[in-house]
Amino acid sequence: MALSPSKRSITTLYSDPLCPLCHRTRIVVAEKNISTDIIDIDPDRLPEDLVQLNPYNSTPTLVDRDLVLYESQVIMEYFDERFPHPPLMPVDPISRARIRLMLYRIDREWYRLLGNTPRSSIGPKARKMLIEDLTVLSPAFEKTPFFMNEEFSLLDCALAPLLWRLPALDVKLPPQAKLVEEYANRIFSRDSFQKSLSNAEREIRAKNTTTV
Repeated sequence: MALSPSKRSITTLYSDPLCPLCHRTRIVVAEKNISTDIIDIDPDRLPEDLVQLNPYNSTPTLVDRDLVLYESQVIMEYFDERFPHPPLMPVDPISRARIRLMLYRIDREWYRLLGNTPRSSIGPKARKMLIEDLTVLSPAFEKTPFFMNEEFSLLDCALAPLLWRLPALDVKLPPQAKLVEEYANRIFSRDSFQKSLSNAEREIRAKNTTTV
């Protein structure tokens, strides 16, 4: 991947090229321009060192010197705190709490529907839920250029991989969700998002001509 230097760096991120949870950690890496060795793995054939490092045998897994982290939100916040520029969380505690609560909702209400899509598909009920929830959310993107914030944040890093995968899920948003589509295209055009994409993620999008 473009983000990985040719020489192994101290910081190593084990990443499944199709996993949306891995994708959002890679967006943070790209946004902050962190020198990270990104190792693409096959979830069905995990490397031995990853199995030894992570008791859950999951990705993403971050190794930074003697520290091992293996939950995507923990990894994203660690990157944001260790590499503070540009900041991806607001300074005041109330705004930070609101973002953390929305991150929790994104994981609990939407990411649980995806699994490791597009390896897995979602059923009609889950598809309907996504369409309804994103449509209800649409007016929020009229108030600020980014999700619940004036600046690009961890919320955008978390939501973008899901929006990128909507065509693979056969999710077609109605006209009432036009603001979501416009927001998604703004995020997709960012250099950091483009750099974060694996070849496999580019392919799943290229197979469908639907914008969002």
